[in-house]
Amino acid sequence: MEYRILTVNPGSTSTKVGCFEGEKELFTVNVSHEAEKLKEFESISAQLPYRKETILAALKEADIDLSTIDAFVGRGGGLLAVEGGTYKVNETLLDHARRGANGVQHPAQLGSQIAYEFASQYNKPCFVVNPPDTDELTLCARITGIQGVFRNVHLHALNLKETAIRHSKANGWKYEDKNYIVCHIGGGISISAHQKGKMIDGNDIVGGEGPMAPTRCGSIPAAEMIRYCFDHPDKKEVLALTTKTGGFVSHLGISDALELTKRASEGDEKAAIVWDTMLYQIVRYIGAMAGVLCGEVDGILLGGGMVHNKDLVARITKDCSWIAPVTAYPGEFELEAMAAGAIRVLNGEEKAKIYSGKPVWVPKDLG
Repeated sequence: MEYRILTVNPGSTSTKVGCFEGEKELFTVNVSHEAEKLKEFESISAQLPYRKETILAALKEADIDLSTIDAFVGRGGGLLAVEGGTYKVNETLLDHARRGANGVQHPAQLGSQIAYEFASQYNKPCFVVNPPDTDELTLCARITGIQGVFRNVHLHALNLKETAIRHSKANGWKYEDKNYIVCHIGGGISISAHQKGKMIDGNDIVGGEGPMAPTRCGSIPAAEMIRYCFDHPDKKEVLALTTKTGGFVSHLGISDALELTKRASEGDEKAAIVWDTMLYQIVRYIGAMAGVLCGEVDGILLGGGMVHNKDLVARITKDCSWIAPVTAYPGEFELEAMAAGAIRVLNGEEKAKIYSGKPVWVPKDLG
């Protein structure tokens, strides 16, 4: 049976919606929301009625009948750290999404809420797949050199895992049997190690780890960062470097990779150095993940918007193919990944997990 799935992935000023029948895409749309209108709401969750109304209007225009949908899937923002997988939306999950229990206020919180509204109306199942706070780190990957300070993980988990699953399927393999280094290279950059179906390590793209990215500072030497904080006591200003004002923005005042590479090609030496530095750092982190996997790597997989850049792919391939074959999957598979997760559950290939409301790991004294 080819199940029909509706996926909902909210962003800052728009919501991506997709309708799939099996692996076939029937319809996708990026529903725009008025920025001024969004400012009227006191919280992310308060936007739900407005966003739902605009989504319904787009679906009506596309002649999508929600009564024909077999399951609804929303982006799983706002949740506490969980293992990867497909989770059935329950009251605990909804409560955490509404208030952003992970402490990160992001429109992705609305994904499960909007999907659940539709699912409840038509009495159909509702899921989230590989939420943003998917956490499968090993203990050694969590510990730092400061007692009581532990590494967190925030990655493009949905796209990273789907890329690995798709690559495995294309080669007649099982994701659970292979080891990969999977990268998402876009507005944020995730470099992750996947060992036999588990994402055992990766950089914290919210906490300022990993390569620099268009708006993100990436990893900074601790002493230099501490000195910077003393010189710039505004906490908001400093924290913004990790997700908004670091990287390309800090160096050149732009966040567009196309603009950066254009400047570099036209002889802007600083733009060229910043671009080369980002590529250098990506390669370095790929090498680190190879070490995590003890050199047993079946493939290096590249996804995300910047992977459309052929020079970027060529540079990573040249520098890293000695580790494992490099394969590019430009763009992202987020909507497809959400639909695929629901279909695996409906087909009986995978069992839906239950969101308990407890984080997968709690910081503890090492004794």
